[in-house]
Amino acid sequence: MSENSYDVELLNKGLIKAFTYAFFFWIFFAPTMGLLVSIKFHNPEFLGDSSWLTFGRLRPIHVNGVIFGVFSTGLFALTFYMVPRLTEVRMFAERLGWFVLVLWNLSLVAGFIALAAGFNQGLEAGEFNVVVDIGVFICFALMTIMVIGTVMRRREKRIYVALWYLLAAFVWTALNYIFGNFILPYNFPGVNNAALHGLYIHYIVGLWITPAGLAVIYYFLPPGVKNPLYSHKLSLIGFWSLAFFYPFVGTHHYLFSPIPDWAESIAIVTSMMLIIPVWTVTVNFFGTVKGRWGVVIGREYDSYAAKFLLLGAVYYLLGCFQGSTEALREVQRPTHFTDFVIAHSHNTIFGTFVVWVMGAVYYVWPRVTGRNLYSKTLADWHYWLVLAGFSMMMTVLIFQGVMQGTMWLDNVDFVKTVDRMKPYWIIRSISGAIMDTGIYLFIYNLIKSASQGEPITIPAPKPAPEAVNRLLYPRLKDQDSLCLLQE
Repeated sequence: MSENSYDVELLNKGLIKAFTYAFFFWIFFAPTMGLLVSIKFHNPEFLGDSSWLTFGRLRPIHVNGVIFGVFSTGLFALTFYMVPRLTEVRMFAERLGWFVLVLWNLSLVAGFIALAAGFNQGLEAGEFNVVVDIGVFICFALMTIMVIGTVMRRREKRIYVALWYLLAAFVWTALNYIFGNFILPYNFPGVNNAALHGLYIHYIVGLWITPAGLAVIYYFLPPGVKNPLYSHKLSLIGFWSLAFFYPFVGTHHYLFSPIPDWAESIAIVTSMMLIIPVWTVTVNFFGTVKGRWGVVIGREYDSYAAKFLLLGAVYYLLGCFQGSTEALREVQRPTHFTDFVIAHSHNTIFGTFVVWVMGAVYYVWPRVTGRNLYSKTLADWHYWLVLAGFSMMMTVLIFQGVMQGTMWLDNVDFVKTVDRMKPYWIIRSISGAIMDTGIYLFIYNLIKSASQGEPITIPAPKPAPEAVNRLLYPRLKDQDSLCLLQE
């Protein structure tokens, strides 16, 4: 079967490209908003006194822009690539994808304009007004229906772990979005509202971004490094331990509060138990790369996918270990409400999951455009600028967070602590500008690649016979190599 006939049978390349172009817009927009917000920490008069440009208006635009604009839009694009390949059938109700594309982006634009105008429900990651929420929920619901419908019609009977994570992410989020945006703001006052909001925001991170992000790396890392998945059993341990422990961790942001101690203690224990899925999937990722580091350090179009996927895996290990340990009471005492927590959230959301999406886009883009990278030099600059800028940001945020907390515990006047943080906030803005420069190069490079990259021919992605698979990789079980063989 030729590559073209295979792609015509399975993929809607036009839809994938359209979602990816929307992703390019949002990954330009949201990090830029983050840089503007960062500058306001050390220069509060920046952007003047217009209410539309105040910190309180711009920050929720940045946060929701990264979660829904950048990560979710990119994930939707990758879903239309991954699911048909893993099921060997075209996407169920595929034409709905175009409707989702339009409604999703219109809802986000309307939501951000409303936030800038001051219409805010007051719940982090749930700030959109109810009209916008309806549009966002319809998109999540339709995507969930399309994924489930495709899986039910699949020709490949085995379900690879990436598909498990993707199914769970969509189902969990469709339900969680109803809870966090249509029930929680109107039915739970006071402390109960705060406690349940802790669950909602962590369900956005842990039951949407985390499983969807893990689906991305589980799918794209094996073919990116041209090696089969290291262990199917480890992937199952990671999936079920995440599903079992993560729903209880949200209350760990409310230690030393009126919330009952038993609820806080459960959150602490389950937060520590999350080390299990984090370590198992990390071992799986680096085991998959064993013997294939030459691909990672190379300069082929797939090498850049591997580079970013592994960079995100390192940040995933560091960020999630930090998140588990900061749930401990004695660690949280000097770090709560400080930039230490901001370091953790950036480390996981951007450093891990957005970086994984960028790596996957490096893999998919040549396959849907038929053209190689416009400039490998720009791709190299993208990688090193993100690595340098983000590592600098994480280091300074962790350091100043600990400094903030210890100064507060020593009863230093709050205004003095703010003044002491100014040099570190300046470094944070510089590091953000470095990261954003890398992202701008990424966008420019891939847009130019679609029109001016050299035409390429990628071998037809078709499954290999099991006998050949076992000859090449005798230690593998049946499901271990599915993703590699799909590509």
